[in-house]
Parts: sequence; C-alpha cells; structure tokens
Amino acid sequence: MGKMTLKLYVILFLGLFSMGARCQEVALKSNLLYDAFATLNAGVEVGLADRWTLDVSANYNGWTFSHDRKWKHWLLQPEARYWFCDRWAGHFVGAHALGGQYNVGNLDNNLSFLGTDFSGISDNRYQGWFGGLGLVYGHSWILNKHWNLEALLGFGWVYTRYDVYPCAHCGTKVAEDKSHNYVGPTKAAINLVYTF
Repeated sequence: MGKMTLKLYVILFLGLFSMGARCQEVALKSNLLYDAFATLNAGVEVGLADRWTLDVSANYNGWTFSHDRKWKHWLLQPEARYWFCDRWAGHFVGAHALGGQYNVGNLDNNLSFLGTDFSGISDNRYQGWFGGLGLVYGHSWILNKHWNLEALLGFGWVYTRYDVYPCAHCGTKVAEDKSHNYVGPTKAAINLVYTF
C-alpha cells in the first residue's frame, strides 16, 4: 500500500470518526395532524448553534372532496427555535412567520372562534391569501437514535385578503377584496421527526 493510499485512509477514517462525534445537524419531519386531514406536508430543521435551530415547513392541499367540498391551500411557515436543553430534545420556544393562499368552501359548519366566524364557508367559497406571525411552545421526545416525536402549539396573528363567491364551484363574486385580522392559534403539530 502506497503512502498516498495510507494518507487517504487516515483522512477518511478521521473524517468519519469526527462526523460520528457530532450531534445531529438536520431533521426531516411530517406533521401527523396535517396527514390526518389529507394535507401533504414536509418540514426540515437545521441546527444553527448549540440551542438554536431553524425549522421550515410547507403544506399543500389541492383536493376537492365529495359533495364539492374544498379545503385547497398552500402554506409556508419558517420558524426560529430556542431549545432549553439540547437541540431536538425536551422543551423549546420559537417565533414563526406564515404565508400562503387558499380556496375553501362548501364546508358545512357553524364554527365561530375568537371573534372569527367560519360559518360563511358553509354556503360560500373564499379565495385569497394570508400572512402572519406567531409564537410557539413545544416539546420533543427522543424515541431512539434517529427518531423523535414532537408536539407543539403556536399562537399569533394572521391577516388575510379574499374574494367571496356564492358557491363552491360557480358564480360571480359576492364580495370583492375583503380583509380580516385573526388572533388565535397559528400552528398545531404532532411531528414525526427523523434526525441525522
């Protein structure tokens, strides 16, 4: 074995050894709550410092359900997190932004929550965009070397602008360029997390 090959093996061995000594740098995740509502979602979280991470999640629902019910939307939600112990273990707090677009309607309900009346979605279709900010608290449980389970709840403010249509699939606008401010939960998740 030549000197060059031996040096290459030593460098490779030391590189692998040093990689094994570091803690996880990246986590991939899926929100089981979104999965339950047929919303495609994925998240990635990267370590920034010993107790800081950046989490970015994206969601998409493009389906029309039976009886012409729509809950179509896309959402992007970046979040900075501070971990009280180690990254991806224990309690954390964070701040997030969120934004996206939606097309929802024909969802029979009489829900009114924290000053926002969602019952209009029963007979009308709402199409618009939204943006907001929030704070989050959560906890992550280590299941094994690579798998975690994470639960969190966020609270904040969302601003939306939208047009209203008389039914879920047809018609001319009933109301144009309306807006609404919402204060309440902005994020809820039970994430299955894979760290590496």
